[in-house]
Amino acid sequence: MIKRKKSDYIIHSVDHAFDVLEAFRADEPELGVTQLAKILNLHKNNVFRILATLESRGYVEQNLRTGNYRLGLKAFEAGQAYLRHTSLLSVARPQMEILSSELRENSYLAVLRGDYVFYLDEVIADQTIQVISRLGTRVSPHCTATGKVFLAFMEAPLGEGLVETMTLEKMTSKTITDRRKLRSEIKKVAESGYAVDDEEWTEGLKCVAAPILDYYGKIQGTLSVSGPSDRLPEARIADEIINAVAGHAKEVSRKMGYLIGKAQD
Repeated sequence: MIKRKKSDYIIHSVDHAFDVLEAFRADEPELGVTQLAKILNLHKNNVFRILATLESRGYVEQNLRTGNYRLGLKAFEAGQAYLRHTSLLSVARPQMEILSSELRENSYLAVLRGDYVFYLDEVIADQTIQVISRLGTRVSPHCTATGKVFLAFMEAPLGEGLVETMTLEKMTSKTITDRRKLRSEIKKVAESGYAVDDEEWTEGLKCVAAPILDYYGKIQGTLSVSGPSDRLPEARIADEIINAVAGHAKEVSRKMGYLIGKAQD
């Protein structure tokens, strides 16, 4: 027996209803029946019936002054329900696995808890020489790529407050312990969108991190890759690691609703 594809079961009227909903965008917040019919290549009567159905359920509403339609409260509630049930851990994990597979280096998900970076999840790469697990580790933000990303992307008063009050312990000969230099480094991270730990936490170990942003553009975590210095030379970091880490962090951010929220601004 030949198994039918899921696309064979599509209900076209429902499919068209979603086409109508998806036609409303930030640059086209209101649309009329004629506009929608033209955009979607549907008959005006069909569009009107779909809009009437969506309006009755609260997914669109009519502007009585212009006669055009816009998304209704139910559409917003549906989006918020998705975001509320989107777990950072579950969304990030698939991207971490892909990232580690691509680079053959360990990947990490970290959050900020008070004054410390906390490593929430990790994917261990298939390498003969393994990096010691960071899972469950707490570390001061000043000496890690992950921490510098948090300091760069936090709301300014909070980030500056941390820089002012935290102890800048010298972990290695490369650790930044001067607050003026740390502020300069944080500024660079904010401009570039990523941070590098060049053996600043542990000698012989490098790390690259990028932010994970939510619907409101607030940092919720970081995605990072770490490995021995000889496997992460400057050339590889510049040519491969940065783009991979930033790219997967952006994908996690997208799934957390970042681009949707940004489009509303």
